[in-house]
Amino acid sequence: MTSITRARTRGIETLALDSPHHRNALSAALVGELADALADCGKHDGVRAVVLTHTGNTFSAGADLRDPPDPDALVALLRQLVELPKPVVARVTGHVRAGGLGLLAACDIAAASHTATFAFTEVRIGVAPAVISLPLLPRTDPRALARYYLTGERFDAAEAARIGLLTAADDDVDAVLEPVLDGLRRSAPEALAETKRLLTARVLETFDRDAAQLTALSARLFSSPRAREGMTAFLERRDPAWVL
Repeated sequence: MTSITRARTRGIETLALDSPHHRNALSAALVGELADALADCGKHDGVRAVVLTHTGNTFSAGADLRDPPDPDALVALLRQLVELPKPVVARVTGHVRAGGLGLLAACDIAAASHTATFAFTEVRIGVAPAVISLPLLPRTDPRALARYYLTGERFDAAEAARIGLLTAADDDVDAVLEPVLDGLRRSAPEALAETKRLLTARVLETFDRDAAQLTALSARLFSSPRAREGMTAFLERRDPAWVL
């Protein structure tokens, strides 16, 4: 059963995370399928840009705790989004948690409706937003990240736009994206690729410098006794032992 659905309209390839019964959690299978779809888009002359969206009321709940992706595979997927020679536009109408926020940060443009909510929930299950920091830290307000990384608080689309996680937030996300997609269709493919390369250079420097360290940190934390307690508590819908 596929976790990604695809459609193309006038050069815009839409990739939808399509595992709503799992809240589009980033399983090993979903990460692999998305990577394959992006690779196909990257080499296809008929694709001018990619829209990354979702089915159901959740864009992505983050890592699938029952079938988590290998940290190296998640790093590779985030880098693939950043390096893809086509612009990638995130379209969000639902909730985004943890690793899903890394996908948003790796996209070139991101828009959400006011029904969307966001949270870095890693600390609440005993881990840290390690790998997803690779695209997040260069693109997002550091004071805001300090608050939301450390507390796991939920915030809305207007706040996500204010801190740089989103390009725009509005009641009608498709109305926001209409001129964006029109502009991409009017732009020369080679010029888009070179302009994207200019814009992502600093993000890729972060990958080159920090990816190995953050991957090791993620693997260490996810295998810790504290994380096992946090994940078990989450799956059992109870507070973990450290909650005061």
